Amino acid sequence: MKKLNVIYEDNHIIVVEKPVNVPSQADKTGDIDMLTIIKEYLKEKYNKPGNVYLGLIHRLDRPVGGVMVFAKTSKAAARLSEEVRNKTITKRYLAIVDGKMENTKGVLENYLAKNERTNTSKVVEENSPRAKYAKLEYEVVKYNEETNLSVIKITLHTGRHHQIRVQFANVRT
Repeated sequence: MKKLNVIYEDNHIIVVEKPVNVPSQADKTGDIDMLTIIKEYLKEKYNKPGNVYLGLIHRLDRPVGGVMVFAKTSKAAARLSEEVRNKTITKRYLAIVDGKMENTKGVLENYLAKNERTNTSKVVEENSPRAKYAKLEYEVVKYNEETNLSVIKITLHTGRHHQIRVQFANVRT
């Protein structure tokens, strides 16, 4: 069982750090996932027998580490899911990208298509099959000339499969 880093917890939600390469929810690999880890934590902490309710509000891609919010009650799950749908919740990310961005601020708008067989996504033309609109805003926080790496603050307007990696890989830095 992986050690769980709990950032915040009350009667309704639990906020945790998702480590890199841990899936948000169970997948075909059978690897331990965040839902399972947190359910075990709650069972043990509160000495709960049987199944523990835990609502998945949003996901982070497996290769990504970061903060995730889970609902401990169905009422909290419904309310948080509604806020995600209504875009009341703003998703912000910090990413490290290879190279120096041409502009220190900007908006990336592309069409992305997911290949289900390979679980990959790529930038495609708007009229391509399975093309979905993707938009994000970014601001360069810092550029390190020695390592040729940039720290970038990102606000997602859409939540596409591997969106941040795919859109930044498409930008020539």
